[in-house]
Amino acid sequence: MTDSGGAPGPVVFRPRRGRVVPAVMATIALVVTAAVALGMGRAGWSGGDQLALFGLGAGLAAFLGRYASIRAVCDDVGLTVRNLLLTRTVLWEEIVEVRFPDGAPWVSLELSDTDELAVMAIQRADGDEAKAEARRLAALVARHQR
Repeated sequence: MTDSGGAPGPVVFRPRRGRVVPAVMATIALVVTAAVALGMGRAGWSGGDQLALFGLGAGLAAFLGRYASIRAVCDDVGLTVRNLLLTRTVLWEEIVEVRFPDGAPWVSLELSDTDELAVMAIQRADGDEAKAEARRLAALVARHQR
């Protein structure tokens, strides 16, 4: 498959801010909880308390890492959407419409089974780039439904 630029292979959509901010925050969470956990040891807290605090930081970092991995991948068969909690693949024929109304946080797909699927990979926070990516996705959908 190629996108409108002619590049071969799958077409991948990813949020710009939705990758950078969570990755930075995950790093900060790990560094801060590790530093505080080490400081707790000097203050007389138990090793279990230190591990629990670091575990909390690691859990937060893992959640933020999942957020940073949000994407949508188009191939010849359909679109695989990896959102925060779920990953779903829909065939091109199942997509009725690509929507990105004003005020919506991300693109959504209207599906033929009357379901709606959020595509968090194209986020309003990315501004004009998000609008361009929504148009690119809509063009890919239209091209595959001919």
